Amino acid sequence: MRFDVITLFPELFAPFLEAGIVRRAYASGQIELKLWNPREHAEGNYRRVDDRPFGGGPGMVMMAEPLARCLAAVRADRVEEVPAPVVLFSPIGEVLRHAAVARWAAGPGAILVCGRYEGIDQRFIDTHVDVQISLGDFVLSGGEIAALALLDAVARLQPGVLGDEGSHQADSFNPAVDGLLDCPHYTRPEDWRGQRVPAELMSGHHAQIERWRRDQRLQLTARHRPELVAAARAAGRLAARDEALLERLAAGL
Repeated sequence: MRFDVITLFPELFAPFLEAGIVRRAYASGQIELKLWNPREHAEGNYRRVDDRPFGGGPGMVMMAEPLARCLAAVRADRVEEVPAPVVLFSPIGEVLRHAAVARWAAGPGAILVCGRYEGIDQRFIDTHVDVQISLGDFVLSGGEIAALALLDAVARLQPGVLGDEGSHQADSFNPAVDGLLDCPHYTRPEDWRGQRVPAELMSGHHAQIERWRRDQRLQLTARHRPELVAAARAAGRLAARDEALLERLAAGL
């Protein structure tokens, strides 16, 4: 799997590659990451990559030509039979969710374009961009943070990256937990400032522990993300006992 990132600030990615659990995916070579600066493909003494917007207005716009030349260099370096998709992080893109992350994690990679300033010349987008992705309804200074979010989410799904192979199976939104939110977690001490760990988790009874976790997932999801419960119900993932619990919650019992 290979990701190429086109960014004016490649130095922002160095800490990500050197720290944390997901670094294992890059250190082991499971994921290859290459950084490309479009400034190196700009013309003139100043290597200019942006200019004022036509029509006036504040800010600057990234020019199409340096980006196109940089992308051509990426394509030449990848030497691939099937061209990798070009991804732009943008407010108009589909919001990134677990299902999409899982697809990226099982694929060959992509070319990630990180915009800056007021945005990118639309002609480059129309000509070269295949997929647009958003992290949500807010605006960042550039696409680097969004690219790091995708890379982190993809890396932790690679075999051997997490200490326990099944760790991510219980994550929020995972199909293994029917797309629900994760349950609360506790560790030592058993009593922290008068708050004790739930008795079910101390019981040593596997079925009782799993039932408690399932009930907690349902309660949290119904309270905070009811649309996820509705999706699980529509997919036929809720058992009669799940529905009984949800009915009690709805009745305030």
